[in-house]
Amino acid sequence: MNIAVWSGPRNLSTAMMYAFGAREDFGVWDEPFYAAYLAHTGLDHPMGDAIIAAGLREPTKVAERCAGSAPAGQPHFYQKHMTHHMIEAMPRDWFESVKHVFLIRHPARVLASYAAKRENPTLEDIGFVQQAEIFEEVCARGLQTVVIDSHDIRQEPAPMLRALCDALGLSFEPAMLSWPAGGHKDDGVWAAHWYDAVHRSTGFAGPEGPMPAVNDALAPIYDAALQPYERLRAAALPLSQAAGSERAGLQEAGA
Repeated sequence: MNIAVWSGPRNLSTAMMYAFGAREDFGVWDEPFYAAYLAHTGLDHPMGDAIIAAGLREPTKVAERCAGSAPAGQPHFYQKHMTHHMIEAMPRDWFESVKHVFLIRHPARVLASYAAKRENPTLEDIGFVQQAEIFEEVCARGLQTVVIDSHDIRQEPAPMLRALCDALGLSFEPAMLSWPAGGHKDDGVWAAHWYDAVHRSTGFAGPEGPMPAVNDALAPIYDAALQPYERLRAAALPLSQAAGSERAGLQEAGA
């Protein structure tokens, strides 16, 4: 099974890659189109030259790998995709070969986290509009979609991951709840700039705190991102149902 997981940056996406990477039956790929995206746009990103040098710059070759076999002969393939990487130059015919998961996060939280790492983020940078557009395209093609909110995963990691696995037709593995500190062998070269917090982690962080305030400079970006977020949020796996199913299963097992 090949799974394309679509999110913007600062969205629990790396921790989710680590969760699936902790399983013995999954290979993972960190942001497959990043090098091609930078090579085609010429944008100035942290470590941009190193990213281009280390990655696949030809979009069709990336697409072929996304549709192909998992690394190291594993039965399943987790692909951590950034929605803003899917510019017009990137092929989408491979969409038919994967199951699609949309990992969402409230834009106020994304902006607060992103702005701490890179100044003056734009709407394009955080990927909300692109995420909704890809979601609509995948739905229009009649392909399987699952939406899950990172807030809910932080609230109830085990129930939400179990619900996600159920939706994908996978068994849940408790190994998904923890990983060794220090990063994953398949991290992209940009990990040195972006992944410091998750490299210190050994599992999902606890529930998120109060919603951060959005300053005046970022307010227009927030306003434009909120509608696409709410569109996907309406389709998300419900936290209460996932947590309730988990508790019921534990009670039954202990009966």
